[in-house]
Amino acid sequence: MVRTQRARLVRLARAEGLGAEDAVDCVHDALCAFLRLAAEGALPADATEHRPLLGGIVRNTARNLRRRHHRARPHLPVEPDDLPGDEPTTLTLLAHAEDCVRLKACVRRLCTSQRTVVLMRLLEERPGEDVAAALGLTRGHVDVLVHRAKASLRVCMTEDPGADR
Repeated sequence: MVRTQRARLVRLARAEGLGAEDAVDCVHDALCAFLRLAAEGALPADATEHRPLLGGIVRNTARNLRRRHHRARPHLPVEPDDLPGDEPTTLTLLAHAEDCVRLKACVRRLCTSQRTVVLMRLLEERPGEDVAAALGLTRGHVDVLVHRAKASLRVCMTEDPGADR
């Protein structure tokens, strides 16, 4: 449902006066609220009512975000010509967010030693010697683990996300 409704939901958030980044955050927050309702069993039994409910959650979330003092903006319609050229588009931000989620899932699929090395070496940006000393490995072994982990991540990220369904 997220993939089919995301563009519509972002347009709703943008129509409420949010910028591209805030609109993506708003849709994410609204989807989390929708999932909480689903987990509590509070969703309507009729699935045709889910789409309007999700739209209402997005509108309310967007209004609440806009009302916050540090984000207060006038409620003006957004035209494509009014958008600054250097601001990333909403679809670009959504694609980036989806890539981040997929990458986190791919990192979780790595074996423990590769996952630990990737977190320390690449995400924490620690020198290879420090990682090797902390894990009790040689620098060469750390390099091999990083190389193999990158290869696994590359394969995982290029897989079709819908293939496992």
